[in-house]
Amino acid sequence: MGLFSKDIKTMDDLFVHQLQDVYYAEKQIHKSLPKMIDKATDAKLKQGLEAHRKETEGHIKRLEQVFKQHGAEVKAVNCPAIDGILKEADDVAGEVDDKQVLDAAIIAAAQAVEHYEITRYGTLAAWAKQLGREDCASLLKQNLDEEYAADDKLSKLAEDGINRKAA
Repeated sequence: MGLFSKDIKTMDDLFVHQLQDVYYAEKQIHKSLPKMIDKATDAKLKQGLEAHRKETEGHIKRLEQVFKQHGAEVKAVNCPAIDGILKEADDVAGEVDDKQVLDAAIIAAAQAVEHYEITRYGTLAAWAKQLGREDCASLLKQNLDEEYAADDKLSKLAEDGINRKAA
């Protein structure tokens, strides 16, 4: 089912489809983080990525809870957007030889992922409220808040030295 598929007839259908989309995205992100962690050379960056991988496990569990609370099947649908963001991150990381520049590239890639997730969770939380599902909105907002925090931590790492070392 594509985003603008004729299978999506109601706001509820759209909500569930986007849940499936972000569920797929979180699972792909969780799968790709070990590779980013292995390539990172800055100890604080490695530590931050490892912590975010654990947070991602929590995001997946919360999404599964949202599916259940909403009475929808826990299911993922392909998300070409996150696949593209992750492929680009992998391609760029494979082209950078300088370890300090590589760390800056990893931060940029991780922030692209965070920004994608922020848009999805912000939209889903708003839709859940519109559908009268405050219970679901609350869980989605928790994920959203953690994504914002992860983005802020990445910015701080970049600004506090990784970008300067790479320059």
